[in-house]
This record gives sequence, C-alpha cells and structure tokens, in this order.
Amino acid sequence: MKLYLGFTIGGKRLMTKLTHIVTALALVVGGHLYAQQPSPSVASPDVDMEKLSEAFGHFIGRNLKSPGIDFDLEMVIKGIRDGAAGKESPLSDQEYETMMALVQIKAYNQLAEDNLKAADAFMVENGRKEGISEIEPGKLQYTILEEGNGPEVEKNDSPQLHYVGKYMDGQVFSSSEEAGEPIIISLEQTIPGFGKGIVGMKEGEKRRLFIHPDLGYGTSGNLQPNALLVFDVEILKADTQEDK
Repeated sequence: MKLYLGFTIGGKRLMTKLTHIVTALALVVGGHLYAQQPSPSVASPDVDMEKLSEAFGHFIGRNLKSPGIDFDLEMVIKGIRDGAAGKESPLSDQEYETMMALVQIKAYNQLAEDNLKAADAFMVENGRKEGISEIEPGKLQYTILEEGNGPEVEKNDSPQLHYVGKYMDGQVFSSSEEAGEPIIISLEQTIPGFGKGIVGMKEGEKRRLFIHPDLGYGTSGNLQPNALLVFDVEILKADTQEDK
C-alpha cells in the first residue's frame, strides 16, 4: 500500500469479494479452520446445519456482485454441485486463472473509464454551485464549512488535522478516527489535490475538498480506479515543524 497522506489508506481492490469467497470455501471445504477452537471442557452448542449451509450460500451469493463481472448464478450453483460430487471442472486450474485474470482486467478498465467520466461530469456540475471555489478548474474545488481565525497552512508545512475521505456517493474509505487521534502530514508527501487544497486554510477552519482523479490516486493505490475523492478537513495546527 502507498502512504500518501502519512497513513495507510484502507481500501478494497476490485476482486476483494472474490478473495473472501475463496477464503471462506478454503476454510470449510479444505478443512483449514483458523477460528479459535473451543476448549474441550466447554460444551459445544448444537448447530443448525441447514441454516448454516443456507447462510454460507447467501454469503457466496451476495459477494458474487463485483463491478464489471456478471457471473451466471445457475452455472455457479452447478459448479458447486459438480465440485462437491467430485466431477471434473470445465477448466484446468491454469485455464481458470488465465481467464479470471482477463475478466478482472476488463472489469477494472471499465470501472476506471466509468469513474473518470463520472468525475469529469461531477466537477463541471459542482463548479456551478454557490459557495464552490476552484483552485484548478475542473480538477480541484472546495467549499468552506466553518471559518478559521488562526495561522494559515503554507506550501511546505506539516499541519495537524482531522479528516474524512469519501467517494462521491458518500461512502467513507478512510478517516482520522481510525487512528483515534488527529494526524500530522507533510504536504510534500500527500496527493497533489490534498496538498494544494489545504494550503491557505487557517487553524480552526473546516473545508470540503473535491479532488479529480488527475490530482488524486488515478489508477494507483488501493481505492477505486479514477475515483473522485471528497475530503472533509479540519486544521488544528497549521504547522507542527516549529514544535521540533
């Protein structure tokens, strides 16, 4: 993972859901149970295997929905039944891995293309709204949520701040609350949109940044490819370097 904001960005790659499925199947079918085993002295509760089986199938079903990948549910069910019955797979392991890799690449590229179009459209529409200021036209915008009255953040500073990072649909992908305390970052080590977006913020100010993927993570990192990013930022101290 890349450290752009001074912390590890937590995100899910396109195929995380499939990884979860494979892991779950390996745990059950392969018999590799990593869960903590109960003490022999503790009585084991009765398990409703019908409900457990249905719940496991439900887990697989809901995780089959991955962006850009449309599995044939009936064929998935057939594959599970045939595999459980010991029948031969329609693909060798190598053929399966090759084909799945091609599908993943296609899905990833399509998602990147769709996200870029959505980001372009969002920035145009958002730029027309009252209270929106542009730092770089069509690439970086902000609105002030709460005015500050302290020293301003300068280009080479390392401010202390709180933040929440979201996708344009409001889904949170990271926040300073995960660390349980404010973070300190060097503006020279963050993504361009974040660094440029908080320069000029005063201590006590709260600002919402809208960052086009060209000034964000683009197709790198662990977030959705070409995702438009929205950051709510509060500056607690403009520069912490003076404290050293």
